[in-house]
Amino acid sequence: MTRIAVNGISLNVETSGRGDGPALLLLHGFTRDTRAWEPLLACFEDYRTVRVDLIGHGNSDSPPDASRYSMEHAVDDLTALLHHLDIDRTALLGYSLGGRVALHFAVEAPHLLWALIIESASPGIEDDMERDARYASDAQLAASIETDGIDSFTDRWQAQPLFASQRQLSPEVLAEQRRQRVDNSTLGLANSLRGMGAGAQRWLMPELPLISVPTLFTAGALDQRYAALAPIMAAAVPGAQHHVIEGAGHTVHLEQPEPYAAIVTEFLAGHRPDNQER
Repeated sequence: MTRIAVNGISLNVETSGRGDGPALLLLHGFTRDTRAWEPLLACFEDYRTVRVDLIGHGNSDSPPDASRYSMEHAVDDLTALLHHLDIDRTALLGYSLGGRVALHFAVEAPHLLWALIIESASPGIEDDMERDARYASDAQLAASIETDGIDSFTDRWQAQPLFASQRQLSPEVLAEQRRQRVDNSTLGLANSLRGMGAGAQRWLMPELPLISVPTLFTAGALDQRYAALAPIMAAAVPGAQHHVIEGAGHTVHLEQPEPYAAIVTEFLAGHRPDNQER
């Protein structure tokens, strides 16, 4: 575990792979941490892979002010982290919450990217009333985490229809996923919902055409909402690709790791900045 100070907080950062390879930054989903990517690290060994616990998650700080968890702050924190690590440009792969952070990063700091991969993430909520309702719903859920405790919340979170396809996973994989979730800070998860929930972020679809790096959108075929969103977002980003992976729901990299890794590594290999030297 390495904690790195950025903008008044400390983030937990794990690195692996080739120290002199092109950088690849991995962002986990809500309630997860750097361990979520461990099964795929062997596929990325030719890159300088950087995994970070987002604010409020894992071994990163969980400040008491919910406004510190905004998407804008997250982009500033990741920018400072890359500067600290002396990384000029990175590929960025984000899943779910991490994917929404990655989309914000791509429209606000495109000069720091050489590629972008989004897994099961949305550009936010367009309708103002729907966004306000989601913000209120996330605030209620945050309060319930603090009232009922993280174990009770985790049981309810994992029981969502969104994760129904994970019933195909082994008991060992499901137990490890639950272990990672309950390891989180109650305050951190609650404030993450308040500051980084879909109801708290701006609607990004009009800004997606500003993304100028090679981009790949992925989703699982069993996750109908995000499978439908992937081609819509890809059409908004110049030259973007999209893949819908069969037999997977929301957490594609966990449910179908081999086909997911094959698609992602092929995309990265085709766009890595040192191709001319290989």
